[in-house]
Amino acid sequence: MPSRGFDLAGPGRLVRRTPDLRFLLGASLISMTGDWLLGVGLAYSVYALTGSTLASAAALLASFVPQVVVGSVAGVFVDRWDRKRTMVVANLVLAGGLLPLLLVSGSQGIWLVYVVLAAESVVEVFFAPAEQAMLPRVVADEDLVAANGLNGQVSNLARLAGSGLGGVTAAVGGITAIAAADAATFLLAALLVSRIRISGRVETVPSDHAAEIVRGRLAGLVDEWRTGLRAASSSPVIRMLLVFTLITSTGEGIMGTLFAPYVREVLHGGAQVYGLISGVQAIGGIVGGFLVASLADRWSPVVMLGAGAVIFGLVDLAIFLYPLVVVSPWPAAAGMVVVGLPGAVTVAGLQTLFQRHTVDAERGRVFALVGLASSVTLVVGSLGAGLLGGSVGIMPVLAAQGAGYVFAGLLVLSALDRSAGRAPAVASLDLPGTPSSRS
Repeated sequence: MPSRGFDLAGPGRLVRRTPDLRFLLGASLISMTGDWLLGVGLAYSVYALTGSTLASAAALLASFVPQVVVGSVAGVFVDRWDRKRTMVVANLVLAGGLLPLLLVSGSQGIWLVYVVLAAESVVEVFFAPAEQAMLPRVVADEDLVAANGLNGQVSNLARLAGSGLGGVTAAVGGITAIAAADAATFLLAALLVSRIRISGRVETVPSDHAAEIVRGRLAGLVDEWRTGLRAASSSPVIRMLLVFTLITSTGEGIMGTLFAPYVREVLHGGAQVYGLISGVQAIGGIVGGFLVASLADRWSPVVMLGAGAVIFGLVDLAIFLYPLVVVSPWPAAAGMVVVGLPGAVTVAGLQTLFQRHTVDAERGRVFALVGLASSVTLVVGSLGAGLLGGSVGIMPVLAAQGAGYVFAGLLVLSALDRSAGRAPAVASLDLPGTPSSRS
């Protein structure tokens, strides 16, 4: 690939010359900050009101189950609807959906928290594929890697800001303040998305509409979902990316379940130490996202994904195994900063490969399929970690998570050629009724 050197000013120029990218990234930053604010704030408040870890686990389950159930069909609708309009409406619905939280004043009303989390999760399942499918429209293909790097920075900035705000808001105003603050972020995000000038309409794909009507609405939706599944299974690159997602999402489920027990039982750290170690990964992620955006022209997305995952896994192994030598939380905090760097590179490579190897008319369905696979394996990883953490031990199970990233990265590097990261001139998916072009 051509190299233009280390361009520190490149990300800034890209944002300045692309107003739609500014609006999209700004909306994402505000919306995701609200997500972290809500997640951290409610996790604290639910436990404070109930004193029950089971109640906290139920809140997590309320967020994941709808993604598994609805995620299988969400992409079908996303590929039918105007994506910009979908994002605006989703933000407005997310803001309104928080209103029931204003009624929660004690543990007897905690069921409302579960209902709201489940409803918000359903809307997010439609919002996320629309947002991911919109990014390739607002930038040129040669800027796609840089844009994904910037998007990774946005995620990490949101994590830093939202986590802190969630804790402070929960302490100052409880669930009522959390709901009000998060609703404000969704309303502002909707305003920014509405200012995007490029169309969000999806080009229609020729199909036998009469037969679809005869089969009925539901059968038609099922056929469209199957088309998205065929699009994923017909591409060797997408198949490999799905395998990668299955492995690493299982690991993220393990991490989400056992990291707090690891800090408490292995490192002998309290809640403040846990919050610090969890949050500082965003610092490395911000730096990593900046490097991705600055060096986009020099890196193959395949190498970014594969090598990034290998390094990520090795750093994770160091984080989880160093207590065999010394028990202190500070090496873990340093390791979490470091792991944010390859984490940002890995995410940018993964997103770019997905975007370049799907056609626009099917991209929403493919992203929704990926989201479904990720949600299912996150739940599997969480359940497995819960069962094995006590019998096998916390450190060995967490080490398996790090080893999984190393294995997945090596699998990508061995199975995919570097040229797979380039935008193909001609579509390699020969699907019935599908335009033979990539965006």
